[in-house]
Amino acid sequence: MKNTSIIACLTAVVALVACSDVKRTPGSIYMPDMAYSRAYESYSDNSNLAEKGINYNNRPVEGTISREEEMPFHIAKDLPGDSINYVASKLVKNPYDTLSATDKDEAERLYLINCGICHGANLKGNGPLYKDGNGPYPAKPASLVGDAKYEAMPAGQMFYSVTYGKNLMGSYASQLSRKQRWKVIAYVKAKQQEGNKAAPVAATATPATAPAK
Repeated sequence: MKNTSIIACLTAVVALVACSDVKRTPGSIYMPDMAYSRAYESYSDNSNLAEKGINYNNRPVEGTISREEEMPFHIAKDLPGDSINYVASKLVKNPYDTLSATDKDEAERLYLINCGICHGANLKGNGPLYKDGNGPYPAKPASLVGDAKYEAMPAGQMFYSVTYGKNLMGSYASQLSRKQRWKVIAYVKAKQQEGNKAAPVAATATPATAPAK
C-alpha cells in the first residue's frame, strides 16, 4: 500500500511538471531573419537596407524557380558597371507576343496594379506617384507611350528591366511570374501600336489654285 502511494505521488508530480506553463527559450535561433522579419515600405528609398542588416533585393533566391515558372530567363543580371547582358536581351523574343481577349484583360489588370502607380493608366508616365509634379515622387517616370525611346525598346530588353530592375525602377520578379511579366510587356507593346495608329496623319499639301480672273 505504501509503495502504491509513493508511485501515485511521483506520477502526480511528473504530470504537474509536464503540464506546467514553463517558459523555455532556445539558446540560439537558426534563422533569425525568418523568425523576426523586418518590414520595409514599398515605393520608398530602400537602397540602404543592407546597412540596417536587412538582406532583401526584391528578387527570388538565385538558382530557385517558382512552381508556375516554365523556364528561367537565360540572361543573367549584369555586374555593376557592365551592360553586356542588358544589350544582349534585345534579341530575346516575347513568347506571349499575341494576347487573347482574356489575356489582354488580365495583362491590363496586372499593369494597373504593378506599373500604373508610376507610369499611369494611359502609360504616359503620370501615375499617382508623380501626378503632374504634385505627387510624392519628384522625377517623372518614363512615358511608355509617345516616347520614341521606349517605343523602340525591344520586348526582351523591357523584360530584363522588369526582371532585374533598371535605374530607379526596382525588380518585379517577386511580384509577377515570368509569364505575367511577358504578358504585361505584350500589353505595353499593344498600347504603343494603338497610339501610333491613332496619331493623326499629316495631310499632303496641295498647291493652291490661282483665283479665277
